Amino acid sequence: MSKDKYDVIIVGAGVSGCAVAWKLARYNLDILILEKAPDVATGTTKANTAIIHAGYNADPEKQKGRLNKKGNVQIKDIVEDLSVPFEQIGSLVVGMEDDDLSVIDELLEKGKENGVEGLEIVDKEWLQKEEPHLSDKAVRALWAPTAGIITPWEFALALAENAVANGAEIMLETEVQDVYTEDGKVTGVKTNQGDFAADYVINAAGLYADDVARMVGIEKIDIHPRKGEYYIYDHAKDFEINHVLFPIPTKISKGIVCTKTVEDNLLIGPTSDFVDSKEDLATTREGLDHVFNGAKKMFPDLTLKDSIRVFAGLRAADTTEDFVIEAAEDVAGFVNVAGIQSPGLSSAPAVADLVAEILENEGLTLEEKEDIIETREEPARFYEISNEERAAYAEEDKEYGQIICRCETVSLKEIKDAINGPIPARTVNAVKRRTRAGAGRCQGGFCGPRVTQIIADELGIDTTEVRLEKDNSKIVEHKIKGLLGSQGDAE
Repeated sequence: MSKDKYDVIIVGAGVSGCAVAWKLARYNLDILILEKAPDVATGTTKANTAIIHAGYNADPEKQKGRLNKKGNVQIKDIVEDLSVPFEQIGSLVVGMEDDDLSVIDELLEKGKENGVEGLEIVDKEWLQKEEPHLSDKAVRALWAPTAGIITPWEFALALAENAVANGAEIMLETEVQDVYTEDGKVTGVKTNQGDFAADYVINAAGLYADDVARMVGIEKIDIHPRKGEYYIYDHAKDFEINHVLFPIPTKISKGIVCTKTVEDNLLIGPTSDFVDSKEDLATTREGLDHVFNGAKKMFPDLTLKDSIRVFAGLRAADTTEDFVIEAAEDVAGFVNVAGIQSPGLSSAPAVADLVAEILENEGLTLEEKEDIIETREEPARFYEISNEERAAYAEEDKEYGQIICRCETVSLKEIKDAINGPIPARTVNAVKRRTRAGAGRCQGGFCGPRVTQIIADELGIDTTEVRLEKDNSKIVEHKIKGLLGSQGDAE
């Protein structure tokens, strides 16, 4: 091995991998997080419904059911410590006149079995008062007050940044190509950036967790990507929703959800369709029509007038339809954290606790550090503060007074801070996730070139090297002057 040895290597920096790193960084351990993408949270974590589920729908006999409720409770303290946008707005499973309303009673009983607090069935009068735009055909619903909404990529980022603050290391654009073993025990990993030795390897590779598992001969994990398509609306819209609203669920899907986001957008979706490719993020006319028509069943007045973007995400569904969190039977030191689809976001802290418990059972000594950094400094968020507060920031630093993204009121200073943060934003989408620059009605049509130039200036690279996300997504292919110059030379 060419590198120093680590106690634990975590493969994958989605919300599960980041949560495990956050948990383990509290102990006297040398930890390395490896992520093949240019940023954390670029897979399933960045493209989901952004809900912290109450836990009534998860099967109590599965890991999902056991971890969802625990994670829901833990998250409320974590978001306070790490300054992550979160709102406990509650959720409703809405029954219409023609639905099988007995499902609501079944969900209530399952929720009680899972220990979910505050569940109750509400009637039509309650629904019309709390959700005035809801269809008149809505007759009763399961009310779960402990459900909430969160910014999922910032939650993952905050966990990772806190792990780094507590001594963990992270390497982006570092793809694991093999896992080394010797005498039935993990010894390290091979990557495109070299070899790294470790006593334990955590496989939190999301959609690719089955590929990583096969590197040590584990065939039981079988990830089949399930695509979910969405519409998102501008926060400057006519149509308001106050809670997370689900229809009556099916065996494989919670149905088309209508919810507000933390930033006060409206989000509708997702579909739930198996696809062959783990890179298939294309939206389809059929899928989007299904989303819109499903949402209109609950909200007949809904239009597409204020929709600003469509997108798709892939869920890392294992054939067991459950989380697969366990130590490998025949490879000491290898732990799978696979099949983490919904409610994976809600369960993340509980997943991390379980992994720590497994590692300890596997022989890793967990000795807590004396001086743990519990908090993360809250980044400036100009989009959510008053003009008076903005003026105070600008008085302190004039770069706060230069607004780059007008749709979302994002300042030059916020963008520079993101690029130079503990886990630097090195792509346009990484800046967008941290600051919302480009997330508004014009979708970067006006601020995109400015953001590109700022990234180039801060990183000391040419604008032709700035990427939207991955290697093949450069924003500027050629400079006009360069093209004209080359033509002049040819003449």
